[in-house]
Amino acid sequence: MDASNYRRVPVGVVAPRDAEDVAAALAVCAAAGVPVVPRGGGTSIAGQATGLGVVLDLTRHMNALVSLDPAARTAVVQPGLVLDRLRDAARPHGLTFGPDPSTHSRCTLGGMIGNNACGAHSVAWGTTADNVAELAVTAYGGASHRLGTGWRGAPDGLRELVSQNLAVLRTGMAGGAADGFARRISGYGDLDALLPERGTRVARAFCGSEGTLGVVTEAVVRLVELPAAPALAVLGYADESAAAQAAAGLLGYGPLTVEGMAADLVGGAASGLPRGGAWLFVEMRDEGAARALLRASDAVDGLLLTDPAAQRALWRIREDAAGTATRMPDGTMAWPGWEDCAVPPARLGAYLPEFRALLAEHGLRGSPYGHFGEGCVHVRIDFDLVTAPGVARFRAFSSDLADLVVAHGGSLSGEHGDGQARAELLPRMYGPSVIGIFETYKRVWDPAGGMNPGILVRPARLDENLRFASLPPALPFAGEVARCVGVAKCRSTEVGGPGVMCPSYRATGEERHSTRGRARLLHEMLAGEIVTGGWRSAEVAEALDLCLGCRGCRSDCPVGVDMAAYKAEFLHHHWAGRLRPLSHYALGGLPGWLRLIAGLRLARPLNLVSRFLRIPGLERSRPLPRLARTPFTRGWRAMVRSAGRSPLPALPPFPGAVPRTPWGSAPDPAPQTPARLDMADAGENQAPPAFEERGSGGWPPGTAPHAATGPGGARGTVEGRVGDLAPQGAHATVVTVWPDTFTEYLAPEAGHAAVRVLRAAGLEPRVQTGRVCCGLTYISTGRLDTARRVLRRTLDAVGDPQGPLTVLEPSCAAALRTDLPALLPEDPRAPRLAAAVRTFAETLEEYAPHWQPPRLDRPVAGQTHCHQHAVLGDAADRRLRERAGLTGELSGGCCGLAGNFGFEPGHHEVSVACAEEQLLPSLRAAAPGTEVLADGFSCRTQIAQLAGGRARHLAEVLAEGLPEGPPDGLPDGWPEPDVGGM
Repeated sequence: MDASNYRRVPVGVVAPRDAEDVAAALAVCAAAGVPVVPRGGGTSIAGQATGLGVVLDLTRHMNALVSLDPAARTAVVQPGLVLDRLRDAARPHGLTFGPDPSTHSRCTLGGMIGNNACGAHSVAWGTTADNVAELAVTAYGGASHRLGTGWRGAPDGLRELVSQNLAVLRTGMAGGAADGFARRISGYGDLDALLPERGTRVARAFCGSEGTLGVVTEAVVRLVELPAAPALAVLGYADESAAAQAAAGLLGYGPLTVEGMAADLVGGAASGLPRGGAWLFVEMRDEGAARALLRASDAVDGLLLTDPAAQRALWRIREDAAGTATRMPDGTMAWPGWEDCAVPPARLGAYLPEFRALLAEHGLRGSPYGHFGEGCVHVRIDFDLVTAPGVARFRAFSSDLADLVVAHGGSLSGEHGDGQARAELLPRMYGPSVIGIFETYKRVWDPAGGMNPGILVRPARLDENLRFASLPPALPFAGEVARCVGVAKCRSTEVGGPGVMCPSYRATGEERHSTRGRARLLHEMLAGEIVTGGWRSAEVAEALDLCLGCRGCRSDCPVGVDMAAYKAEFLHHHWAGRLRPLSHYALGGLPGWLRLIAGLRLARPLNLVSRFLRIPGLERSRPLPRLARTPFTRGWRAMVRSAGRSPLPALPPFPGAVPRTPWGSAPDPAPQTPARLDMADAGENQAPPAFEERGSGGWPPGTAPHAATGPGGARGTVEGRVGDLAPQGAHATVVTVWPDTFTEYLAPEAGHAAVRVLRAAGLEPRVQTGRVCCGLTYISTGRLDTARRVLRRTLDAVGDPQGPLTVLEPSCAAALRTDLPALLPEDPRAPRLAAAVRTFAETLEEYAPHWQPPRLDRPVAGQTHCHQHAVLGDAADRRLRERAGLTGELSGGCCGLAGNFGFEPGHHEVSVACAEEQLLPSLRAAAPGTEVLADGFSCRTQIAQLAGGRARHLAEVLAEGLPEGPPDGLPDGWPEPDVGGM
């Protein structure tokens, strides 16, 4: 499978290391009569990257930038090179590769050549074919060719084909690039480049052949000058038709892009756009040109952006459209199939209303967008590709739409190729004479017909080989698996920024360890044709084993695939009725073990023993975090009892407070061996999650929570206000601090710090008691039945919260926010508790908006928890840090420890590789005095073990800066600080 609706099962995959390997593989396959399909990033959306026979994966080894010549403005590339790697190398020279599909972070140059890809900037810089100078090609059977301009290197018979068909090539292929319509990509759309008057450009004619002629093993591509300071003009129009009609009129101003979107695609993101119901994103070479365009346009409203970061934020809306367009407003899925047909730009304004009418006529929905400046329209449509009537309607619509596109002088494909989705309809566009030449052209290059059969020439029907045929929706879990449409954003190798997905793919470079690869394996598991073990499948278990459960795909995947949830479901079935790995009991049952240890007061002896012994079933190179001698709630009760006996002095620092040691002031920890680092304090630093602004959850600020009785009869309690413990003010808002497992038993200092800060902000903190747990460790190890029991018990203990539940550990907050209602959909209390969950920063922002945190004025580094990024967001934390004078950014990505993942055998190498992406380099680069923050307990543990330093929870840092100093002595019953040296 690729990013299309199609599925064809190969007999095997070969990852050649060089052109000689390619030739050998093609020779062997030709001798055996086995077809071959070359494949790059697998982002094709018409089915041409799927195939029978042998698939050549050109991304594993043949992915080099061979050379770059800034003076000549050329580069020599291998076919598996990702486009962004070429652009990164060219950027320091003020150059770039002009074509830039929205998949630029993972699409390959070989795939772009195969599809004649375009992208947003093709209005200025042309298609891939316009930017290819030479190609090295290996044909089926192993023969090599070097193609450029002229007949040298061309296969035998090609020159004769052209000389015998000059009239047909000149008339039957009129209306293409030579006539001003650059987006005629369908078929062998540049075959007329072989005409003598067009320069006999054999390399150009090969572009867009979709792997049906041979395999590109190397290419010489042209580079273009990168504008020094491009500016983005965003033009608002009344509706889509008005924007489409205006697009062609803007071409005379020399734009770099003219991209169009309507309100039904943009949705909530429209709040940052100019007034209107549709928009054109017009990039110009500089601010002056953009201002001139704004003045000349007839837009309803306009916006000029010169800041690169602001431009990127808006471009992300467009780049993610291929994924976001797959979800209709009612949550149903939409699919490719007619993703990129194009008409001459002057016809676009007339074409789009007719296209919308055709959708309505067939009872279909879709949201068009795309390259309006070149008349190319992208759309995902809510086809029913499962039932027989739905597939019949898909076929009927396809036939009618092909006629509509041709009536407007257009191309069935405007940049992605025809594949299986449209090749059957090519005779409607070209006529029999041109189709006959296509067949002869294919025979000249591939007389045995072994290269990607069923594509372009003698094509398969557009309604066969549909991937949904093997995955009926009635199968349990099928809907979740089918959600992955294969756009492959998870294969991006970009490092930097807040994104997380997919750390295991970046660490291994293997498709099976990407979100898409795992989704495809789950698809095959449910289909049962190739992966026959069902839920006991060893292949699926192996692929999911390196899934960190970071949940980055939940937010970063354009269609919201949640592989952590899929992994939990798989493990639930995979180990049902069987003895599980020891780590599932040791780490999966962590809340129970820690509760038992605390009840028996065994923390101190176990901390001692753990220095010398390792728990069976866990990674031996990782020491265990030290257990707190006094759990958070026990310390809280001691404080409450003390406050009840005598007036409470100024609230002391949290028990266990560790004096701040500025980062960089200690000796360089680099020489330490991570496997030997003493984890005495690594587990004592925990930070609350931070996330985007949310509403008040249905209850007004200032409403005090109350204990409630759940259906199970257990009455929840919150321990807290005991007369003198109340903050100043008669109507202080009550907030309930959640004693998550990590804060309770491993990092109580974070809980006490949070309480102190909340009091200082004028709030009334209480602590939830009873056996409450988010179930995270049970979920991550696939013990879902146990997780449900734990969550029901938690609901019984809490009842109906009437105020905020402040959860300090991001992973626990995320579990309560998402997993709780997902696992207990029938319990009406679950969504109410989920809606009450707040992070530390969000609690302060919503319920103490006028409180000014202490001004700390220092730089920060550290880690944003991956669950915080994926589920909660960090906007509130960013604002809180800014108000406190904490400057700088925390690392994105995943720290690599990821809860139980880093402690499980066989994961250490990947765990460290993930930390080396962003986190560890940022800590090495941190200046002396930098405050290291990490909200998640796992993140702080990873920092302690791999960097040798102590990170802290944001609450700890703020509490340290509060004006109240420690009292002369702690109140009776206040636990002694539990601190160990690091």
